[in-house]
Parts: sequence; structure tokens; C-alpha cells
Amino acid sequence: MNTKINFEHILFLDIETVPEVENFNYLSEEKQELFALKTQYQRKEEFTAEEFYDRAGIWAEFGKIVCISVGFFTHFNSDERKFRVTSFYGDEVKILEDFKELLTKHFYKPQHVLCAHNGKEFDFPYIARRMIIQQISLPEKLNLFGKKPWEIPHLDTMELWKFGDYKHYTSLKLLTAILGISSPKDDISGSEVGAVYYKEKNIKRIVTYCEKDTIAIAQLLLRFNNEPLIEELNIVHV
Repeated sequence: MNTKINFEHILFLDIETVPEVENFNYLSEEKQELFALKTQYQRKEEFTAEEFYDRAGIWAEFGKIVCISVGFFTHFNSDERKFRVTSFYGDEVKILEDFKELLTKHFYKPQHVLCAHNGKEFDFPYIARRMIIQQISLPEKLNLFGKKPWEIPHLDTMELWKFGDYKHYTSLKLLTAILGISSPKDDISGSEVGAVYYKEKNIKRIVTYCEKDTIAIAQLLLRFNNEPLIEELNIVHV
């Protein structure tokens, strides 16, 4: 596989999301009804809407972003190669505004590309939807209106692994395992983020988890292109 992209032009990212409020009963009556309708197919008759609410974070209409981690390469083709990682976390509006500022000031040129695992189905549209909900104008890299498929500046490591097999889903955990990359899932999993956020109130643990995912996504793209993996000493947290 050869993406023919300069690695220094790629912004790797991952997001962590949780239900917008801790408890289903904290929602308005209207929002409860809307959630029940939205999840009716997935729940069938196995769960009530209230029992299903711990999964609400996967929908931008009922969840919120608590962390966006990003990473990028510097000096890629030299002995000084570094992978720099940073995170935006806390209040969602501040997260989105800071992320937008990064895109508009540093990753705004035509050659710049965003990369995530399952990003086209989840991370990119989720961020865009939450921006609209929070009344934040979309940066160019997330505004896809009127763009042809080949003009969309997004890479998706899961899509690349499909090789045209659109029925195929492969998790980040599975791909890292089979490709000999350190697992980012050595502490918590995505399904546990809500509890860590609301019960433990441990945002730092979520940030660490999100940053590990971001690094793993970069490692995947390196492996796809037969490039050497990032060594731990070359990862810089900023």
C-alpha cells in the first residue's frame, strides 16, 4: 500500500465521547422519547431506553466529546524524526474551539489531511455535528459540502484495510495485534470511558487512553507503507 502522502502533512486524531448527561433521567421528557425512538432498532426488546443509555455517547445527538487527541510528525525523513502528541479535553465548547484553531492555523493547506481509524464513519462527522450543535462554524477540513470524494482531505485506516471490502470491520485493537503494534487498549476500552468520566471523574485516564489510540493510528499507517514504527523515545507529549 502506498498512500503517496507526505507523513508530515497528516494530522492523526482520535476522540473520546460520553453520554451528554450522566443519567437517562436527567434528560428532558422530550429527549428521553427521542432517544428511545433513535435506539429502537438497536435495543429491540432486550433493553429499555434507560438501560441502553450508557451507550448514548456513540451518537452526536445524545453524546458529547470529552477529549480530542492529535499527533503529527516532524523531520519525518531524518534521524530526528519525532511524533508530537497533544490533547484537548474538559469543556466541550473549549475542546472544539481549540481543535478548530489548530486546523485553521496549522493544518489548513490543501496538502494537509486528517487521519483516524473509522474516522469517516465516526470521528469526523461526530466532531462536525457537535460543532454545529454548539454553534461553532466548521473549519474547511470538516466542511465537505459540494466536495467530490477525491477532494475530501480525510484518511481512514480502517477503510484502507478494507481494500474495497465494504462489509468488513476491523477494530483498532485487532489490527494492532496482528501487525505487531503495541496495543492502545491496555487500560480501558471505549465502552468504559463513560464510567471513567462520570463515576471516577478521571479525565487524565481518558486522555492517556485517547493519546495511545492516536499513536496507534499513526503506527498503522506506517505499517501500511512499510515504514519503521515510532519508537517510544521519539514520541513527544506537548
